[in-house]
Amino acid sequence: MTRTEIRAEPTRARPLSLRKTAPEAKGAKVRRRREALTAYLFLAPWFVGLAVITAGPLVASLYLSFTDYNLIGDADWVGLDNYERMFTDDPRFMKALRNTAIYVFLSVPLQLGFALALALLLDRGVSGLPIYRSIYYLPSLLGGSVAIAILWRQIFGDDGIVNGFLGIFGVEGTSWIADPDTALGTLIVLNVWTFGSPMVIFLAGLRQIPQSLYEAAGIDGANKLRQFRSITLPLLTPIIFFNLVLQLINAFQSFTQAFVVSGGKGGPADSTLFYTMYIYLKGFGPSLEMGYASAMAWVLVLIIASFTAVNFVMSKYWVFYSDN
Repeated sequence: MTRTEIRAEPTRARPLSLRKTAPEAKGAKVRRRREALTAYLFLAPWFVGLAVITAGPLVASLYLSFTDYNLIGDADWVGLDNYERMFTDDPRFMKALRNTAIYVFLSVPLQLGFALALALLLDRGVSGLPIYRSIYYLPSLLGGSVAIAILWRQIFGDDGIVNGFLGIFGVEGTSWIADPDTALGTLIVLNVWTFGSPMVIFLAGLRQIPQSLYEAAGIDGANKLRQFRSITLPLLTPIIFFNLVLQLINAFQSFTQAFVVSGGKGGPADSTLFYTMYIYLKGFGPSLEMGYASAMAWVLVLIIASFTAVNFVMSKYWVFYSDN
């Protein structure tokens, strides 16, 4: 009979230098806990701010949206009355919603188109690019300020710069901000003027497109327009999508410009009554209808969330990433 010998595989001993004794393992565990505790202590102010300044008021406003509350007395539960009144018995609500929709869907595409065109111009190798980039970014920093809104009233007033320029050609201007047909248009122009932020983002995206693609397209005979349609635009779609979502959210929340230009009333004839301004007038105006204003605020949250969700769903049909 043949004896079969089974040889056990020798166990490789772990080097003594890599072994951890029980006290060392316990010490490492204590250090990890101490580091985690230190991190939580530094994050504590943010967590307190989230709970007290953000989450708390959100929950409170949701409750108040179902009540009749005037900031002075007690909140009386009314159920869905505020929401029903909004859509059935408040013509100014529908006017504010219409003004905001016109403002958003006209100003945002115009702003992004202007920002992209200027980014393409600056991407062609203009000397002193950092200076131009800083200058063009200034409107985004100043456009939402009260000072610019006051200046805008002067520019489009009876004796403003616009009418002065038209007078050179013999055209008699009007008070653009006092005319219901043109007042909203002046605010749209103001929002388009704040193109700096999306322009800088577009410019950064353009700098990431490989030049070899344009060189190959040029060898194949593609002109500049074809290169823009087949290379630049598809590769910029993630940047376009990002700017679109960001600017839509910002436009729906516009308040300062309309409030200052209209004198805080949304005039003339409610032509500049934005949704956020109407929330303010209802909550802090003479009527102090904070419950109704809270309900309007939550409707705005749902509107913004809906448009954002639609953008994300539709993005799979027109946004192209490098991996697909």
